[in-house]
Amino acid sequence: MGAGRLLAVLVTALLAGCAPATAVAGGATDPVPARRAPEGSYAVGVRTLTLDPRSARPLPVTIWYPTSTGQVAAGRFPVVIYSHGLGSRPELHAGLTTRWAAAGFVVAAPAYPHTRQGAAHFTRADVRHQPADAWRLIRHLGRLDRNRADPLAGHLDLTSIAAAGHSAGGFTTSGMFSEGHQTRLRAGIVIAGGGLPGSFAGPAAPVLFVHGTADPVVPVTVGRAAYARTPGPAAFLSLLDQDHGAYLTPGHPGFAPVLATTTDFLRWTLYGDQVAAARLRTDAHSPNLARYESRPAH
Repeated sequence: MGAGRLLAVLVTALLAGCAPATAVAGGATDPVPARRAPEGSYAVGVRTLTLDPRSARPLPVTIWYPTSTGQVAAGRFPVVIYSHGLGSRPELHAGLTTRWAAAGFVVAAPAYPHTRQGAAHFTRADVRHQPADAWRLIRHLGRLDRNRADPLAGHLDLTSIAAAGHSAGGFTTSGMFSEGHQTRLRAGIVIAGGGLPGSFAGPAAPVLFVHGTADPVVPVTVGRAAYARTPGPAAFLSLLDQDHGAYLTPGHPGFAPVLATTTDFLRWTLYGDQVAAARLRTDAHSPNLARYESRPAH
């Protein structure tokens, strides 16, 4: 599907389309040195800030991070950029993002200017600009890490970054893996989404797709088309007979396999934790609820 056709789909059908991925350029992302991810669970802190508040694209951001005794926990933690869907906002995804933070990740979630809930000038077409917003956030996190006065200074491992997102946020995530993207973007999690024009170019990185097989908004065929074209190692978690995202709600039967699989995927790709990698095939094992499959790089 060409770029013009895809844009029409973006506008009329909540991104229910997928552009062909381009070929890999620049080789694969260097592997993360193997280490064990943190054991146990951290308490979680939260803060909000706004990037470029006086610009044409101010970007409110919610950040969840591991804490200990009321402060940012000791050590450096890999970073996950989490992108919301159309008409949503970061705090509506806290059931998942806070649990990732408790597992030893800093999760930064932007509220996009023209697709968030309550946007003054809402437009689906703005999704194509959101990957650049996410990279702008990564650059800002670098400034926070270097600012000795900031509580997060010295705690952000910006050599190990993952992008993740739901629905339009899944398309945004795919769009971050474009030609020339930095190798510190080591992994992606695309939930109920697909690919934007130019997605999955540049250094190949592992991508996990999560999709309900009965999704009426973004058909599972869209996710599977992106999965087939992803040049790096890829995995697909199918939520059998599930819809567009109820499985992201704590307490829903699909939430536990989604949480276990995504958390171990992050542990593997950002910490290099091979024990977590070995668990991936069994994290979601449930013949009537979920099916996990994976393939090596093309």
